[in-house]
Amino acid sequence: MYLLTGLLLIALAIWAFEYFYLRGGRAGQYPQPADPDYVQVFSNPQGPGQELKAVHKILRGISAEISADIRKRHMPEARKVVDAMSDGRVYPSEFLPVDAGGVPAEWVLAPGADANRRVLYIHGGGFVMGSPKSHRTITSRFSEVSGCAVLAIDYRLLPEHKHMDAVTDCRKAYHWILKNGPEGLADIQQLFISGDSAGGNLTLSLAAWIRDNGHYMPAAVVALSPLTDVTFSGESMRSNAASDVMLAPVLRILNRIPQFIKSWSIVRLYRARPADPVVSPLFGDLSGLPPTLVQASEVEMLLDDARRYVYKAVAAGSPVKLQTWSDMVHVWQIFYPELPQAGEAWQEIGKFIETQSR
Repeated sequence: MYLLTGLLLIALAIWAFEYFYLRGGRAGQYPQPADPDYVQVFSNPQGPGQELKAVHKILRGISAEISADIRKRHMPEARKVVDAMSDGRVYPSEFLPVDAGGVPAEWVLAPGADANRRVLYIHGGGFVMGSPKSHRTITSRFSEVSGCAVLAIDYRLLPEHKHMDAVTDCRKAYHWILKNGPEGLADIQQLFISGDSAGGNLTLSLAAWIRDNGHYMPAAVVALSPLTDVTFSGESMRSNAASDVMLAPVLRILNRIPQFIKSWSIVRLYRARPADPVVSPLFGDLSGLPPTLVQASEVEMLLDDARRYVYKAVAAGSPVKLQTWSDMVHVWQIFYPELPQAGEAWQEIGKFIETQSR
């Protein structure tokens, strides 16, 4: 009897440790802001258009290649597939490799970019792939619409490195960009921070760290389809699994794994607690943040990551804005100019940056 009671107490303690510490308990629910300026939805009454079908075909091919390489544990090959997304494209920007305080990076300079106004860009790729090369469509366009010099960093990736190594690289690059421009040492006039997906996660985590440590605050932050909750508890993880062409092949499997096992698997991969605000910005203090624009698709699995983050931030008094597009793929902004909606999203980003530059 004592043995059984002891085993039950141990099991209860392990469950409580996973639920309250690793998972952070049940994520709070925050209402949609009443002010329409905080939430905008973009849609086309005629539907998404034929261009989206072509993008779906491209993504299915890429997903099949990546999934096969990952199953065979050929991560370098999977990364090559993602990096090749920029192959054959012609960009108006100049790309200059640089060492950003010990972090490999490249400057992206559109014609007329102001070297004293800078963007720190953090690429996506699930923390396991992606690079400045794979995201040149985004960084080049960002330099164009903002008129800024963009620094795209090549942070350390999982599983070879810890999640905290990527966080550290972002912080190093942040300190470096404040004192260095494309032509060398030069103080900054204005800083913006941006990233997509996993890079959006690192972007929002970095913004909170800057606030907490009293560092030079960015004029604005832009997060594209960010992952904000590494416990993967958002409702859209399940409800949008059938409509997310890009993420579903990889993330759908998470819906079949019991949450207890999922939490410990995340600890093993990330070597960090899933509910740690550094890892999951949604669980942190979202007050006192700089002006932030979050864009996401209504049909992607990370929709609720964006929604919950924005709703919580607005409730905490931060000037954070959500824009969503119907029917789009995860991080559709990378398919510019193929998708008209990508052009529309970039136009909104340009307007947001201009507003914060006044």
